[in-house]
Amino acid sequence: MPPAGGDRDFSVVVFGATGVTGRNVAAYLAERGEQGELGWAAAGRDAEKVTRVLGEVGVSAPEVIVADVSDPASLLEMASRARVVLNLVGPYTLHGEPVIEACIASGAHYADLTGEIPFVRRMIDRHQEAAATAGVKVANVSGFEALPADLAVLLAAETARERWDEGLAAADLDADLPTPGGRVGAADIISGGTLQSSAEALDDEDAKLVVDPAALIEDPALAERVREVSPIALAPRFDSEGEVIGPMMPAPFINPAVIHRTAAIVAAENGRAAEPFRYREGVVTPGGSSMVPLRYAAAAASAGLQAGFRTLVRSRPAVRRRAAAAMRRSLPASGFGPQGERLEEWRWRVAVNATTVGGRHVRIDVDAEGHPGYLATARMLGEAGLLLSEPGATPERSGFLTPAAALGTERIDRFERARVRFRVSS
Repeated sequence: MPPAGGDRDFSVVVFGATGVTGRNVAAYLAERGEQGELGWAAAGRDAEKVTRVLGEVGVSAPEVIVADVSDPASLLEMASRARVVLNLVGPYTLHGEPVIEACIASGAHYADLTGEIPFVRRMIDRHQEAAATAGVKVANVSGFEALPADLAVLLAAETARERWDEGLAAADLDADLPTPGGRVGAADIISGGTLQSSAEALDDEDAKLVVDPAALIEDPALAERVREVSPIALAPRFDSEGEVIGPMMPAPFINPAVIHRTAAIVAAENGRAAEPFRYREGVVTPGGSSMVPLRYAAAAASAGLQAGFRTLVRSRPAVRRRAAAAMRRSLPASGFGPQGERLEEWRWRVAVNATTVGGRHVRIDVDAEGHPGYLATARMLGEAGLLLSEPGATPERSGFLTPAAALGTERIDRFERARVRFRVSS
């Protein structure tokens, strides 16, 4: 087997290039020109459809590879030609494992957009040793969930270490996601793919992991400390500037598990005992100062819905199975979401305010362009793929990593090309 990221035909292959996000990833790579040492390719089960769909958005893939999740040989052939495979074929609980297995067997790095935490944990348990031995990086959850939050919190932690040699005691992440022109449609808030992934996670045999902040921590003792120190908070609150903060959208249960795994990986690599910190996140509820009571009520309603989902996740399998079946029938399919100018018009921000164990303060600001769940996600994933494909551009780690652990912060300025900018503000 060639070494991971070694001699290949392409730097990056986009698998699932006909979906809304997949075609935006392809468009980003095309926009960046023949990026990567070897360029990029698109992949899907129907080459003619891939060519046609990409042509509709003005993209011509240098090559289209035929690959199908039901055909392991085709996946091996695809992965053997790539330094990095970006997998956009979900729900991942149903379709993700064969692609991961092919990448590990072929020595290709892998990244995806899953938010299905039980699936991620199952892949860690099954394939961590093989991926690490092969020198393959597997970076799940590499879109809006959880790349910006994960990188921002790691940057805050590294800044605290560099300046004061102190770890974090707490980190608050607040996102401001104002819809363009104040117009809000269902597709602006949550995608069909996210909704269908939620149904699969709810129906998962390990569904309780969905709401566990320590779901991706392998050490049982450390996992218990994470649960004690950093339970997932849903209740509305006010930030330091008086803004009403409600639960993170589209889901408050994904980022915490990823961020705590990053901290554990980095601590172990540096020979330190992992010290859990309180992580809390949310989104600014829109409206002016005169509407604070209404905004708080809206945030409370959102918290109630999320609390109901958490209760449902912890229900008996029969209850969850019926609820998941109803979700599959009634919710929009993958591909549901904003189109055209509605993708481009978004401007959004994320702020991380972190406190060290010694009481010092670090602030990280992230500002970005493009719809967070479609366009910005596609650009971030495309840039992450390019970084992973470049020898020496990312840390010498392998196995099942988080976005921040896989990419590191040394080249964080590269995401400016994806219109996502990270800044240490204070």
